[in-house]
Amino acid sequence: MKAAVGDQLIIEGPTTGTPRRDGEVVALHHEDGTPPYDVRWSDTGRVTLVFPGPGAHVHHFEHAHHPRTGSAATDGSSRGSGSG
Repeated sequence: MKAAVGDQLIIEGPTTGTPRRDGEVVALHHEDGTPPYDVRWSDTGRVTLVFPGPGAHVHHFEHAHHPRTGSAATDGSSRGSGSG
């Protein structure tokens, strides 16, 4: 599993009927994009260190190089508003 800052980490519920959880990868601990990740959870807004298990997958977004910061940024076109 590999991710980039701005990607969405989705963790499926362990049993049928258990809700899934998702959040935005806000920091990497390895340059190659392998876990663990710092994730800001969409349901709480808290950032936690995550070691994804077998029920997790990454939704990659297109990243563009930001000219001022040199960091990657998402274009936001495929993301929800986060409200709900």
